[in-house]
Amino acid sequence: MKINVLKHEGNELRIELVGEGHSFCNALQSALLKDETLDFVGYSISHPLVSHPTIYIRTKGRRDPWRALLDAAEILRKNLGQIQKTFQEAWKDEVSADEDRTE
Repeated sequence: MKINVLKHEGNELRIELVGEGHSFCNALQSALLKDETLDFVGYSISHPLVSHPTIYIRTKGRRDPWRALLDAAEILRKNLGQIQKTFQEAWKDEVSADEDRTE
């Protein structure tokens, strides 16, 4: 992923995410929407074949929108770690069950 900063002034941030699509942007937007210090969060993709997603963040007050973006990314990292752990445990249980059936 490459991030192009299109605007970062005061409490507004607009970035372009090269190499990402709806899946990542929707997850990021969901994490950002849980932040009560934000006034507005949204993303758009003009055309999935010829454009890159643009994310817009506007904070309330003086909070830096870049900090809000980093905090949301950390939330995603933790959530994905938990998902990975859940899948690994389920896989381990399935492999053990298969071994029990073949004995």
